[in-house]
Amino acid sequence: MPSIHLTTVIHAPVQRVFDLSRSIKLHKISMQHTNERAVAGTMSGLINEGENVTWKAKHFFKTRILKTRITKMQLYSFFEDEMVHGDFKMMKHRHYFKPIENGTIVIDEFDFETPYGNFGKLCNKLFLTSYLQGLLEKRNSVIKEYAESNKWKTLLDPR
Repeated sequence: MPSIHLTTVIHAPVQRVFDLSRSIKLHKISMQHTNERAVAGTMSGLINEGENVTWKAKHFFKTRILKTRITKMQLYSFFEDEMVHGDFKMMKHRHYFKPIENGTIVIDEFDFETPYGNFGKLCNKLFLTSYLQGLLEKRNSVIKEYAESNKWKTLLDPR
């Protein structure tokens, strides 16, 4: 089973980074290039444990639907989302947040399984794993951009 492990340092408080990571709007912003949008479930605000969101986006020249659920959450330190329905056999994304002196360390562990047996395994090696890692890196760079500037206020500031 392919696994992606990313570590990102963000110079912002852990609570801000954690909440931005759960923001439906920020996720949409980070995936603009795929025209990703929430079409069912939690479609705005911050997603919480037990909630679902269904995403619709274009990947590999085809519109794809992915329904995920937040299966576990420990405020400001961890949450996990899992695929409920989609193109994968299995997909699980664990998000860890560790406060440090000058910000937050974010660790992503992303595991997935593709269908189609050996053909799926070949696709993983040739392009799918690197494609998915690129999406995660793009998402983290947008979280970092918002968290380290005043842009976060447009998403999280209640005023």
